[in-house]
Amino acid sequence: MTFKRWMRAAGGTALLCAASLAQSALPAAADSIRDRQWALSAFEADEIEKVSTGRGVTVAVVDTGVDGTHPDLVGSVLPGKNFLKGGGRADRETENSHGTAMASLIAGHGHGPGGAAGVQGLAPAAKILPLLVNTQDGLQVGTGKGGSPVSQAIRYAVDHGATVINLSLGDTFKITDLDDAVRYARQKDAVIVAAAGNDGVDEPNYPASIPGVISVGAVASSGEIWEKSNYGSNNLLSAPGVDVPGAGRDHGYRSGTGTSDATAYVSAAAALLRAKFPDLTAGQIANRLVKTAKLPESAEASKLPDKHYGYGFIRPYRALTDEIPAGSKNGPLPAPSASSSAGAADSSAPTDRGASTTQDRSEYVVWGVVGVLGLGLLGALAMVIIRRRRPVVPPPPPYGQQPGPDFRQ
Repeated sequence: MTFKRWMRAAGGTALLCAASLAQSALPAAADSIRDRQWALSAFEADEIEKVSTGRGVTVAVVDTGVDGTHPDLVGSVLPGKNFLKGGGRADRETENSHGTAMASLIAGHGHGPGGAAGVQGLAPAAKILPLLVNTQDGLQVGTGKGGSPVSQAIRYAVDHGATVINLSLGDTFKITDLDDAVRYARQKDAVIVAAAGNDGVDEPNYPASIPGVISVGAVASSGEIWEKSNYGSNNLLSAPGVDVPGAGRDHGYRSGTGTSDATAYVSAAAALLRAKFPDLTAGQIANRLVKTAKLPESAEASKLPDKHYGYGFIRPYRALTDEIPAGSKNGPLPAPSASSSAGAADSSAPTDRGASTTQDRSEYVVWGVVGVLGLGLLGALAMVIIRRRRPVVPPPPPYGQQPGPDFRQ
């Protein structure tokens, strides 16, 4: 089944999985692209790079695939996997640029002398694991033998080393097996980031509305929320998502607006933190992002989390450098709950049921021996007490004699 509404675009054109509405080609001159990346200046990217670049962290981009041959992404994209019919790798996508754009915002390293030309991502040393779940015809949401493509991709991501999962996709329609896939990833301690949606309404959007997922809204360069960014009680953070340059088709560039781009930036910030603080849990990473987020002046009086901004727009440099207690392992995220299907998924981890059974039997034997010994000791003690309390009986007299009376009384 195909849902062409999956993050529907302006004018009714399906924009695949993403929450990037306005797209347009940018000038071919790559050296002009960096000047347009206003988010880098807002984030103080030059200062961030002195603290963390995301090295050693793998970010799964569950999307339309990624063009790993783009000059700004060469060497940063793993083969990944195509979860649609035909299978294969997902790092040679050329028909649609959405996943490539998201990857560039996360881990683009530019090109040319000093990497000064083209798109620079917020975590330029991170690796991208591309997982293709949709095409130009829309997202495939049908559930096959292994589950829906998105759910399979989420599970595949954490099983293949991704500690951050970028989901620049979503809809009001919830895939039936999505909850269990998210739960599985949370149990594996992955940071899961998803787009709030582009309808400008207070309406649940999935997977962003699933507990444990960081739901992201989009803001403009002013820090004010984008008018079509979905809102609601589940929004946790916001990030730049208006007129955002990114890598495009045919090694070119595009400009996008939507909560997809904002989601990519939050995923990149999470990658920076996971590289800087490898011992923190996913919840503690989210905690650092939340504690350092900021509301614009127009919303400073709002009760947190604000329904539009969540706890505010992210400030990655502060998240990396502020003194913040680690806090509880789940941070602002709910603890992942157990379920039968999640348990089944966890059964893929190495287990030894035979060893467990043997151990149980050994315990029964030990306790049986202890019980027998205990009963024996109690029996012996009882005999001693009985013998002490029993009256002394004199031996019988010799044959022919009868005992006489006792005059001692």
